[in-house]
Parts: sequence; C-alpha cells; structure tokens
Amino acid sequence: MKKWLNYLPTIFILSIVLSLVFYSSQGSTVQMNYTQFEKIVDEVDFKKSSMTISSTVIQLEGTYEQNSKTVGYKVIVPRTEKNIEKLEKDLQRNGGKLTVEDPNQGSVWISILSQIIPFLIIAVFFYFMFSKMGGGGNNKAFEFAKSKARVESNVKVRFKDVAGCEEEKEEVKEIIDYLRSPKKFTDMGAHIPKGILMVGPPGTGKTLLAKAVAGEANVPFFSISGSDFVEMFVGTGASRVRDMFKTAQKSAPCIIFIDEIDAVGRQRGAGMGGGNDEREQTLNQLLVEMDGMTDNAGIVVIAATNRPDVLDPALLRSGRFDRRVTVSLPDIKGREAILQVHARNKKLASDVSLANLAKRTPGFSGADLANVLNEGAILAVRKNESKVTMTDLDEAIDRVMMGPAKKSKA
Repeated sequence: MKKWLNYLPTIFILSIVLSLVFYSSQGSTVQMNYTQFEKIVDEVDFKKSSMTISSTVIQLEGTYEQNSKTVGYKVIVPRTEKNIEKLEKDLQRNGGKLTVEDPNQGSVWISILSQIIPFLIIAVFFYFMFSKMGGGGNNKAFEFAKSKARVESNVKVRFKDVAGCEEEKEEVKEIIDYLRSPKKFTDMGAHIPKGILMVGPPGTGKTLLAKAVAGEANVPFFSISGSDFVEMFVGTGASRVRDMFKTAQKSAPCIIFIDEIDAVGRQRGAGMGGGNDEREQTLNQLLVEMDGMTDNAGIVVIAATNRPDVLDPALLRSGRFDRRVTVSLPDIKGREAILQVHARNKKLASDVSLANLAKRTPGFSGADLANVLNEGAILAVRKNESKVTMTDLDEAIDRVMMGPAKKSKA
C-alpha cells in the first residue's frame, strides 16, 4: 500500500496531462449557433453525425468536410417536425452517416459523472497526500509541538559494557532495584530520587551509563537532547516537555534521559530575554513536571551535563535532581578495563599489552581510549597488516593527543 502511495503524485500529474491533451484534441470542434449552421448546411458535406432529440431542442454533433479539411461541430437546433425531416435529409446527403440517440438513456448519468469524477480524483489525491505526510492520519503540522524523544524498548547495553566507573554504578543500582520492584521501596516508606544528574568531562560515559541503567532494569529508555526543546516559536518547548512526560507515563516505569541539559536548564534571569524567554518557559515546565502539581510516578529522569555551575538552583533542589553522580576520568585500572571492553572485536597482536597502554594514557576519557584502539586498527589496515600491533597503538596515542605526525618536517 505504501509503495502504491509513492506513485500517487505521478499518477495525478499524468491524469491532468491526459485530460489537457483530451480537451485540446477537442479544440478543433466548432461550437456554432443555429444561424451559423443554416449558412453552411448546404455548402458542406457531412460525414458522421449524431442527433439527440429532446422535448424542446435537437442536439447535433459530428464532423463535416470543407475545403478538403475535416471539422467537428456542435449545434443546438429548435425541435420541430420540419427541422427533424430537413436535418435527416441534409446530414445523410452524399453518403453521410446519421445516428439518432435517446436522451433518456445514460446521458444524464454520464453528464453527472463527467462533472463529479475530476473533483473526486482531486479529493482522493489530497486525502492520501495528507495521510502520508502525517504517518497514517496525523498531519505533521499538528505534530510540531510533539516530543522528539527517541524510545528504545529493548536496550542491549549492560553494566559489563560500562567499565572504569565502579563507584558510579553503585550510586545508580538503587534506581535499578526500584524500577524492577518498586513495591519493596514503597512498603518501607522510601521515595526513590526522581532525578539523577550525571556530571563529568566529555566522553566519560554518562550517556552509556544511563543506557546501562535502562538495560539492567529492562525498562523503556526515552532519550532527548536539551536543545531539542528550544525552538523559535513561543510555547513549543514547554509543549514538548508536557508531551514527553505524558508519553512516558504510558510506558512507566521508564527512564527519561536528557543529554546536555544545560542547553535548557541554565539559570533564569541571567541572560537576555527576561521571564518571557522561550528557554525559561521550557525550564519552568520541566520543573513542574518533575515535582509540581502532577505525580509522575514510575518515571526516573537522568540528565547529563559538563557545566553544572550554570544550572538553575530550582533544578537541583530536593525532589528534582537531588542526586548528583560525578562521572570522572578513569584511573589506571579503569582505563585498562575500558580498553578490554573496546578490544573485544579488534584483532590484536601478541605483543599488545593493554596494561601498558593504560599506563601511557593518563587523563584519557573512555571515548579517547576507544578512539585509540580504532585509530590503531585503521593504521594496521593502512599498512596491510593482519593484526593490530603495539607500534600501531603507540602511534594512535600520539595521533589522539597531538594529531598525525608531520613526517616531512625537519
């Protein structure tokens, strides 16, 4: 069905072109009045004509030959017995063919359908076009204020895929227990934190850790960037926040992950725009949804940022993002564990020592270490080697730290 809808615009355009061709071909037909017809009736030879006799008029349609040229004609003649006899004689002169049609047989339906069908074709065309745009009836014009959060129902990431942050895992294990069995906490009278703020340098695995929480708890994972809320149209960001929590409520228990929350959660009143700033309205709605009039039970909001100093104090108060998890750069043991995770699908030579690589990469984040192994694999392919050697990884560390070597420079 969807494939057929893709060809609908082409079919519509072709039908218009064919209609224009049809009507243009009818352009050689002369529409004349009774006086003009009487002037030519004795001067031309009629070839093929049809005569429709109604109660008051006679409709004539056909072709005649004049100056070796065939011309179509249409004319309406008053109905009289004298006119009928004269027309039958004139139209059949010199071998002309005449057919007499009954006006009550099919002509009414044909005329009605000929007027209705073009409008039906246009209506069906626009119906399918709007249905296709809206994804089954929902027009995209009305989806502008919908949430842009991406949903993953079956997250594959687990804690074993996140290395180098053992203390951080301990901080979020309670969230996993709560999402798996919330009754255990409610019976004790405990309230699990509604929001967890993950703070740390770029590339330390904040997003990966949030996905691992959803994977371990086996709950839906809604992910969105803070910049997806902010638009130039007033009220759009707040509407998207409302829609996101409304959609998440249907899938509770679940996790909402907001990456780079500093894009929307900056301190209010600190910049241009005052209280009517679109970003501030979005932040106000986020504050209300997390801890306001409504109770969004079963929804855990995890946010990530590397700029906690610019966040609004109302966002960090108890009842909202009241738990802060600092995801710092990994130590030597963490770096070795991260290298082991990313080296699973790499063909490493026997001389490769991940422990030595971990010693050589102080200050590297998890993303940097993954990049080192990837750059080493690229260098091995460039040299047509069968496995990644320690020499390749040493050069990869230099490339990640300082860029490619300038071998042509003295």
